[in-house]
Amino acid sequence: MGKIVISSNITLDGVVQDPDGEEGFDRGGWFHQCVTGKDLQAWVTRETEELLRAKALLLGRQTSDWFATRMLSRDDAEVRVSREWAEGVKSLPKYIVSSTLEDPRWSNATVLDGDAAKKISELKRTVDGEILVYGSYRLVHTLIEQNLADELRLVVFPVVLGTGHRIFDQPRDRKPLRLTNTRTIGDGLLFYTYEFVRG
Repeated sequence: MGKIVISSNITLDGVVQDPDGEEGFDRGGWFHQCVTGKDLQAWVTRETEELLRAKALLLGRQTSDWFATRMLSRDDAEVRVSREWAEGVKSLPKYIVSSTLEDPRWSNATVLDGDAAKKISELKRTVDGEILVYGSYRLVHTLIEQNLADELRLVVFPVVLGTGHRIFDQPRDRKPLRLTNTRTIGDGLLFYTYEFVRG
């Protein structure tokens, strides 16, 4: 049985929008403004360890395009992460939720169109292990609202933006979670792991 894990970088006030500043959000670019040196290396280590445990990636169309643009058409040196992490992203099976995508650009991608909740439920039954979700704000909202997400991993950055897209933008009802892990990453980042509580 698959376990859907939402893994996200997030500001102290819950914003997940435009961490690298390339989406045009006027408060974007907060990732590299906050993280350098020891913190960046510790972040890369954690991300790589997490990715190497995963069995698949579940992405929305825009996030899939974001990764493909950076990893398939540029030299790996331009991707500001470890080569091991980048190769892991390329090699993992990718499931892309989209009703409009025809060419996913990846050689190892499957497009999930139609009833997203049904297709993701089927995916959880066929993948044995962790299915990582990066970015994909709309997809993350669907996973949370449809009770399909199993775990939430947040790396909290020491900055407040005041506005921007958040993981929990106006949820329809309460979503109880259980804290299962917390630790520092480097000197300035906090890492939290929560399980979604069912029933």
